[in-house]
Order: sequence, then C-alpha cells, then structure tokens
Amino acid sequence: MNNLDIATIVVIAANVLVSLKGFNDTVFFERYKFGIGQIQAGQKERMLTSGFLHVDVAHLFFNMFTLYFFAPVVVNWFSSGKFLAIYFLSLLAGSLLAMYFHKKEPYYSAVGASGAVTGVLYAAILLQPNMQLGIMFIPLPVPAYVFGIGYLLYSIYGMKSRMGNIGHTAHFGGAIGGYVGTLLFMPKLLVHEPLMVGLLAIPIIILFIMAKMGKI
Repeated sequence: MNNLDIATIVVIAANVLVSLKGFNDTVFFERYKFGIGQIQAGQKERMLTSGFLHVDVAHLFFNMFTLYFFAPVVVNWFSSGKFLAIYFLSLLAGSLLAMYFHKKEPYYSAVGASGAVTGVLYAAILLQPNMQLGIMFIPLPVPAYVFGIGYLLYSIYGMKSRMGNIGHTAHFGGAIGGYVGTLLFMPKLLVHEPLMVGLLAIPIIILFIMAKMGKI
C-alpha cells in the first residue's frame, strides 16, 4: 500500500467510517458539518468534525487518493506524529480561514478533508519542490512547486469568483497550515531552500494583500 504507515491508515479509515455514517444518516451529517452560524453559536467542534465528512463517494475517494500519494512524503521526512500534527493543523487552518472570509454568511456550510489534504500536499511540495507531478489534460509532468503556486493562485480566483461548489477557502487555509507546520518542524529550510520557501509564500502573501485591500 505505497508504504503507508499506521498513522496514514488510521486517518484514511477515520475519513471512510465517518463519511459512510454521514452518507446514511442525515441527522449526523447535518450535526457535524461545517456551518458558520452553528460555529458562531458555540459548536466549535464542527471545525474539526466537518473534515471527516464528505458529500459522496467520489469526493471521499479523491481526497483519500491524494492523501495516499503525498502522506508518505511527509512521514518519510518527519515522523507519523508530525504528519498527524500537520494534518490537523491544516484541517484547523482551513476552517479558520473559512470562518474569517465567510463570517458574515451564517448559512455558509462545507464538508471534506480537502483542507487537511491540501496542507499535506503543500508540505510535501515544500519538502520536495522538484518532484514531478502529472496533471489531467497536461501531457507532461510539471515540477511540484509550479503546481503548488498555480493551484493556490487558482484557489484565490475561485474564492473571488465563488466558482463552483468547492471550498476554495478551506483548501487555501489548509495549504497555509501545511506550509507553516513544515517550517516549524524544519526551520533549516529557510536557510537551505530560501528560494522555494519564498516562491511558495507568494500566493499566501497575494491573498492577504487582496484581503487587506478588500479585493476578495
């Protein structure tokens, strides 16, 4: 299984089990999904529980498939414990950013591990920026750092245009969590890979400048 360690297997299993419960129990799904109004009313646990619920099997599969490939990179560089720390930091960061940008939208809701998974993906990119990633509809693989920067710029566009039924804000927040967590666990990257650290920070800086200017 792609050399998956026990921590990754437990995370995938938890996502599958909680999602299956949500598929078959509407009350459970509604109680634990991300909801601005409910969180503001005091149900803070939704900021974490929503990350284990999914809309359907395809949504669940895509997130777990991505995690299957990139979790081992983070585990191999760090440890199972630090992988879990980055995963949950990214999940929380995605929820916090969604709270920040949608705080005046009490009916805004979302579910999915996408924020946490994007954080793991961005952590893997920061650790191995030159690994080659294949992308649908593009015949040649691209360096991971190019994909990472492009993906976050696309997320900014998605946040601004409210494009599709996709939690672009949670994805972006998750990436911030993965970026910050990686640098906390491996600060020497700031010295040994300053160019990549700087390049991967560009979309994050752009987002907060746009937010400060009221452009998003």
